[in-house]
Amino acid sequence: MTRIFGRYGFAIGILVVLLIANLVMNPARFAPGNWPTLLGLAAPLIGAALASTPVILAGRGGIDISVGPVMGLVSAVVIKVLYLDAGLASPFILWPAALLIGAAIGAFNGVMATVVRVQPIVATLGTYLILGGLTLTILPAPIGPAPDWLKAMAGAWSFLPLGLIAALWWALCRTPFHDQLMAVGSDDRAAYTAGVPVSLTRFLAYVLTGLLAGAAGMMLTALIGSADPKVGANYTLIAIAAVALGGVSLAGRRGGLLGAAIGAVDIFLLQSLLTAFNVATYVLQVAYGTILVVAVVLIALQDRSTKRSHA
Repeated sequence: MTRIFGRYGFAIGILVVLLIANLVMNPARFAPGNWPTLLGLAAPLIGAALASTPVILAGRGGIDISVGPVMGLVSAVVIKVLYLDAGLASPFILWPAALLIGAAIGAFNGVMATVVRVQPIVATLGTYLILGGLTLTILPAPIGPAPDWLKAMAGAWSFLPLGLIAALWWALCRTPFHDQLMAVGSDDRAAYTAGVPVSLTRFLAYVLTGLLAGAAGMMLTALIGSADPKVGANYTLIAIAAVALGGVSLAGRRGGLLGAAIGAVDIFLLQSLLTAFNVATYVLQVAYGTILVVAVVLIALQDRSTKRSHA
């Protein structure tokens, strides 16, 4: 417990303050009976933050800005192509399709970053633009509805996708891959010298990011109950801000999915609080930018303090 508070103390502190403020401002909305609905509202942002985390942990500037467009593409393909056009409604078809799309895009980004050696932010920017155009080609305008079972994942069953992601990460943390991921994020050369397959580990991190982005796309589809080609991209930079706020070092090597989830909940609570005050949208953008800058500075100061203590 002490280790968790030491790593995520700043994000947890903000969460407590924002939760109290929201309870005071809007107690009815945050009543226990509404928690599943609130979780469903926050789920796409939490999913996007979780998806953004593995490549960041892998280091070497591994920021994937295509996570949001992956969410949008998954939503468009699942609703327009598979559900409405092909008549496929089973979760045992739509969920694997969403995860496969995400993993394939993650693999493409991984090849660009680890084999072709393009700077990750440049490679994923290209993917961002390609996916944005492809999504609009498939789905020029919003369309729906989504299957009833999928819409239920924004309500009574909102915990299910996030719970499965948590179980997956828990399992991965007990495999050599997690240790290799953290080693690669810390120091390429030292990891290579220790026998870690650096390129393969980083490639798998991109695949995992794509896989989780596919899941986040399904959470987004559940929330809006349809498919909208322009909504997914909005999550990209907010998710990165959530990851930084959650104590994940943008230089890699430190943090995890728990911190990213806490950071995402913090941003959701901030959105809810500012909405209660009828704050304009551009003020939210200022708040996101401020959060990102403050979080990065605090992480940098903490890293310096840690290095001095070990010196």
